[in-house]
Amino acid sequence: MDREVTPSQSEWLVMEVFWASDSSLTAKEVIQKMKGKSDMSPRMVRVLLNRLWQKGVLSYAVDEHDARVYHYTAMKSKEECQKEKSRKFVDSYFAGSRKNAMAALLQSAELTKEQFQELEDILEQCKDKGRE
Repeated sequence: MDREVTPSQSEWLVMEVFWASDSSLTAKEVIQKMKGKSDMSPRMVRVLLNRLWQKGVLSYAVDEHDARVYHYTAMKSKEECQKEKSRKFVDSYFAGSRKNAMAALLQSAELTKEQFQELEDILEQCKDKGRE
């Protein structure tokens, strides 16, 4: 089985902190920013940071003044991770059929006319890309 390279649900919460930040963050800073958003222990946050590094979603640099401190940086954007998660979801639950996945999502959604129009516009853009 392929090694998982997309963030899990808990890891996603950690990544939201990075995606909202414009700079690298230490584990201590991530833990501080997650207070009130999650009941994860500081130890669990550190474990998740390590997993995200192993998956290539984060990179780190050792602090030049204190080798015990790592400065983590997001290597993948939220959009990249969403695309990877979407592909994995379609492959896992719809045998790779993007059409069936989209149909299932649309049939179960309660959308306004404006939202349907937005989706139609997106489909038109995708059609135009396919013709190029």
